[in-house]
Amino acid sequence: MSQINTPVNAVRILGIDPGLRLTGFGVIEKVGQKSSYIASGTIKTASAKSVDREDLPARLKIILEGLFEVIDTYHPNEVAIEKVFVNVNPQSTLLLGQARGAAISAAVIRNLVVAEYTALQVKQAVVGNGHAAKEQVQEMVKRLLKLPVAPKPDSADALACAICHANGGQGMGKLATAGFRVKGGRLI
Repeated sequence: MSQINTPVNAVRILGIDPGLRLTGFGVIEKVGQKSSYIASGTIKTASAKSVDREDLPARLKIILEGLFEVIDTYHPNEVAIEKVFVNVNPQSTLLLGQARGAAISAAVIRNLVVAEYTALQVKQAVVGNGHAAKEQVQEMVKRLLKLPVAPKPDSADALACAICHANGGQGMGKLATAGFRVKGGRLI
């Protein structure tokens, strides 16, 4: 295990985009108002499209152990994870929830605080539009973190989750919103 030096006032955030086949992760560091890219990638559990009940525990173990490795390598202070949305297919929603549970377990076993954000919150925070396309999220993550190329979708979603957390979890960061209400994604 390598020890990573971080500035005293730095916060290192691990963003997680849970998935049963691919779990994206992204690590950023926030010092003051500046966020910097540290690492990102995916934890792959299998190449098969369908999930057999017999291999589900093995896949969850891969997610858990993969995130342990990420946490032990990059030493995040905080974790941000995307909340599960309800799918048209209830079975898919249940399977995704189990992958998410494995990811949350990895964080809490390593004594990290976990913040949860909906996809709408994450997209609003990064793109400014809660219904943005994946390509828009990838492009904005690239720009915000000054990356040479756009990250792959699962990594971009995880980095976007970390950015959302770094900015206070709100689409407009810490913009004063007293006396206003939100309608249709806009302050009125």
